[in-house]
Order: sequence, then structure tokens, then C-alpha cells
Amino acid sequence: MNVYDSEQIARGLKALRYNMTSSQEKADLIIVNTCAIREKAEQKVFSFLGRLAGLKRKKPDLIIGVGGCVAQQEGAKILQRVPHLDLVFGTNAIGRLPGIIETIESKKCRIVDVEMSEQIEELDFVTNEYHKGKVTNFVTIMQGCDNYCTYCVVPYVRGRETSRNPEKIINEISRLIESGAREVTLLGQNVNSYGKKEGLCTFPELLALVNGIDDLLRIRFTTSHPKDLSEDLILAFKELDKLCSHIHLPIQSGSNRVLKRMNRKYNRKLYLAKVDKLRNIYPDIAITSDIIVGFPGETRTDFEETLELIKEMEFDGLFAFKYSDRPNAAAALFPDKISEKEKKERLQQVLNLQDHFTTKKNKELVGSTQSILVEGLSKKQTKVDIQNSYKDVQWTGRTSTNKIVNFPQGDDAVSCDGIIIGRMVNVRIVKAFSHSLWGEPVSIEPISFGSRGEKNYVA
Repeated sequence: MNVYDSEQIARGLKALRYNMTSSQEKADLIIVNTCAIREKAEQKVFSFLGRLAGLKRKKPDLIIGVGGCVAQQEGAKILQRVPHLDLVFGTNAIGRLPGIIETIESKKCRIVDVEMSEQIEELDFVTNEYHKGKVTNFVTIMQGCDNYCTYCVVPYVRGRETSRNPEKIINEISRLIESGAREVTLLGQNVNSYGKKEGLCTFPELLALVNGIDDLLRIRFTTSHPKDLSEDLILAFKELDKLCSHIHLPIQSGSNRVLKRMNRKYNRKLYLAKVDKLRNIYPDIAITSDIIVGFPGETRTDFEETLELIKEMEFDGLFAFKYSDRPNAAAALFPDKISEKEKKERLQQVLNLQDHFTTKKNKELVGSTQSILVEGLSKKQTKVDIQNSYKDVQWTGRTSTNKIVNFPQGDDAVSCDGIIIGRMVNVRIVKAFSHSLWGEPVSIEPISFGSRGEKNYVA
């Protein structure tokens, strides 16, 4: 969501003739987009802002702003804490940002705008540097949340749940495709409840609309709340050909007692029943999840129940976190806090256990042929390497089940018309690691794009 918000910020600033630069020293404007979901992320914000003080002294006209969830949460207090800061703007103020910047430029003032609204302020969608050449893109379909899980700050910093108009979503995706996108990930704090409050189409109906867009190859989405996982959404994995075979379904804990204290509104039995339906209807689906360890009052028995659930589920992947108190969240006032030492030990147990299952799932793919959407060069690849030996170039992409696959250019016989970013390549998996796969290209799928499709060769 922060990546998407940053793209919106850049889009709005482009209208004011601000261009992206990779150099802080050359910048006339620095925007820090922040996250408040974990305490450590918040600490990093103020550490980074502190390092900008020297740059501000050297360049007094430099405008420094803070946006996102920490800005929404702390408001004007940040100006007091960071005297060289010019601007604090909240999660609902992105649409107002161009006007705010113009005011600061002309009046040399400091501004705080953390006004919340239940309406989404839309910017005119214009593709920019963020989108050019990007095969995969994020698209927010809703903002905020109405669930009020007791550990979570989201309803307080992103507001109440509000869904975007489906026509605007479809238009945005179409524009992204025109700039080269072939995959979109639909974003929402709880995509399963999309459109319900506003009487719009349901989330499965929105997925069907997106599935019908020409030249789009793949659809992903996150995050999906277990309590609202519907039969129609489960069936969508079988019925929509562009919907990827992966769902992120956060469980947070394997203990019913802890789930109730978290206000998750489902229990272990309901979660497992919905997973059974998913796997019965679509056996190849990959399921990933979230776990929070050390929630206030979590006993050793509660934690053991979480470990047992992980063993029963055999998730494809897991995001695990130590609980931390968040301002305004109800659990911050809960007694029986778990020590940092104990939280750290429990987290490591979860990570070690899940690593076993992730590696096991990856090894099961060795020998299979997977269809990979080429996203670009692998992390170990550089442009210099391409110039030296094009045949040895390493590419990266993901399976439909969201597993990272790296592979070489391959023999001329296989890739005679070139590996192309944004193209589907069939790759035989030959090695499995804990967090990625290695394969060999077997064939390149024919291009079937319509008039808007363009071939972008990388050499």
C-alpha cells in the first residue's frame, strides 16, 4: 500500500514539474512515506529524518515532508520533534498534496494536514517514471478498515473502510497496461468486503471485470480476511483464468483464546474449514499467512497451538512478527505483556518451523515445468553482465503460486527471439532453495497481445 501511495505522490508532484531524482543532495523536495504498523518501522522514520538535518542547513530552500501512517498518527507533534521539517500530511491528504506544496513554496510556511475523510480523493491517473517498463503494478481498490483488531493501528491511521468506484479501478488498470503492465495486485486491508458498504459490485464480481481486460496476463490480490472469505471468491480461483493460484490468508494465531482477544471474529475451526474448501476446489493453490507471536497474555499452551496449526496447514510461506504495542490500538492497554526475550525465542521457533515447510514445498516443484512471467533481471544480474555475455544473463519472475524463479537466458534454440520482460516463459525447475527456485527455460509462450501490446526487448 505504501508503494502505491508513493506512486500517487509522484504522480501529483509531476504536475508541479517535479521530476524524480536518486540523489538527496540534488533534491528540491524530499517526501518520506511512512508505516506505523510496527514499532521498528516508526523508529526508522525519525532516524532517517534526523539525518536530513545537515542537508537542510546546507540547502535552506529544500522542502522536507512526512506522509503516511506515522504522519497521520503523530500529526503536529512531528514538527515539534523535527524542527527542520516543513510538512506533515496524512493518509487521506495525498490528493491535496500538490496544493499544499504550492502553498509552502509561495508562503515559506510549515503545514500539517491530517484531516480524515470517508471519501477517497482521486488524482487524475497519469503514468509516470514509476510505471514505465514495470511489468507488475499495485492498484488500491479500497482504503481503511472497519475490523478494529485489537493489535492493529490501521483504522486509526487510514480511517474507516471505503471502496473505490469499479470504473475508476478498471480505467487505472487499463492505463497501466498501456504503459507495459501485464500483472496487477489489487490492494485493500480486507479486499473480501470490497463494495459492501457502498452497494457496489462484490469483490468476486470486480475480479471478473478485471479478468476481462485485454492484454492483462495475471491478477493477484491482498489482503484477504478469513471471516469474509466467501464461496464466490473461492470459486473464482477455479473460474477466472487470469487469477493467480495464491491467496494470502492471515491467521495471526492458532489459539482460539488469543484470536478472541485479538477480535479476529473467527476461530481455528472456521479458518481450517475455509482452507479445506479452497484446497478441495483448487488443489494447486498456494496459501501464505501472517503470525503474531507474544500477543499480551499468550501462554505457552497458546503458542504451542500456533505451532500445531502451522504443522497442520503446511503453509507455502509465512510472515511472522513479534507483537508490539501501537498507539490507540486496544491491546496496548492489555496486561500480561510477554518479555522481549520470550517473544524473540517464539518468533525464531515459528520461522524455523515454517522454513522446513517452505523448503519442502519448493523441493516438490523440482522436475516440474512452471509458467513464469518475466519481471526483469535477477538481483545478482547487472547491466554490465549483459554487455559481457548476453547468453549468461539471469532473469527472474514468479510462478502463479507466487514463488520466485531465477533462470538463465538459455540456449539459442529455446530463446531465439529473446527473453522479453513481460513475456511468459515455461521454465523447468532444477533446484530448490528455501526462498527461491532455479530453472532452465524450455519455451517462450507466443505473444497474443492486442493492439495495445508492445514488445520491449532488453539487451
